[in-house]
Amino acid sequence: MTRLCLTALKRLSVLSLTAVALAGTLVTTSAAADEWQPTRPVSYIAPANPGGGWDTLIRTTANVIRKEGLADQNFAAINIPGGGGAVAWAQIARDSRNDHMLFAASPPIILVPLAGTSRFNHRDFQPVARLITDYSIVLVKADSPYQTANELFEAIRENPGLSVAGGSAAGSMDHISIAGAAAAYGLNAASVNYIAFSGGGEAMTALLGGHVAAVITGAGEASSQLQGGQLRALAVSSPERIAGSLEHVPTYLEQDIDYTFDIWRGIMAPKDMSPAAVSYYENLYQRMMETDSWKEATARLGWLDAYQTSDEFGEFLDAQLEQFSSVLSDLGMLR
Repeated sequence: MTRLCLTALKRLSVLSLTAVALAGTLVTTSAAADEWQPTRPVSYIAPANPGGGWDTLIRTTANVIRKEGLADQNFAAINIPGGGGAVAWAQIARDSRNDHMLFAASPPIILVPLAGTSRFNHRDFQPVARLITDYSIVLVKADSPYQTANELFEAIRENPGLSVAGGSAAGSMDHISIAGAAAAYGLNAASVNYIAFSGGGEAMTALLGGHVAAVITGAGEASSQLQGGQLRALAVSSPERIAGSLEHVPTYLEQDIDYTFDIWRGIMAPKDMSPAAVSYYENLYQRMMETDSWKEATARLGWLDAYQTSDEFGEFLDAQLEQFSSVLSDLGMLR
């Protein structure tokens, strides 16, 4: 009987030691995952030529990360232009398990596939973090008869020939922004006579020359343009008024138009990036946004912090898809 007890005790001891060893392995594995770091330079992709919004985001964040010593590896800026982002997305999708690749994203990652010019959409990639946002703003000449967004939209209802200019192509951000606001007011989105220019500067020239009734552009760009006194802002697409030089501009919501529109920018990754790598980058950007270098950069560029975690960013992108699909459908441009 004693021998049987001793034997049972020995077996229990062995099982206990095995369980402890397994638990220790799990803890070690978990810790190793939490401590993942890049082991080579990170391919940091702007899906466009140098100088645009994606490129500015990539180079600015890379500089802040380097200056603040937030990562041991270099974040190497790479420009892959073409197809409004489609060329870069196709290359990134082919390297879906790469833990050392990131790219800048903004509304075109949803709009371009919806328009049928890319076979890859945001669900083919891994959200990492949303970083910043800008908002759309409606501008008129200082002597314009329109004092509110409501008055402008009512004038469009009465005279569909009135035109609104923007610096992006039909079906892209500026067009979607003004068409969505018009639809929220009660107009048919397709009734907005949107005139596309190759840039915001050309659109502004058309407004000042009296060739269009209004311009839709980014609020960050407009803050300096409004200082000259030749222009007046009717509405901004933010959920609340923007502090600083634009604090006098009312939102659509204040004018009983239930509409907001984000010109957001964030970072995404290949679809099958490891969870440990996603967590590392997600935390890296959160720390980056707390630095003085980042705060100085955003103040200079007119960016507004709008950090979202990977999961939050993914939910936001799905909501954006629903919103943009509705507007493009109303415009007859959904593919």
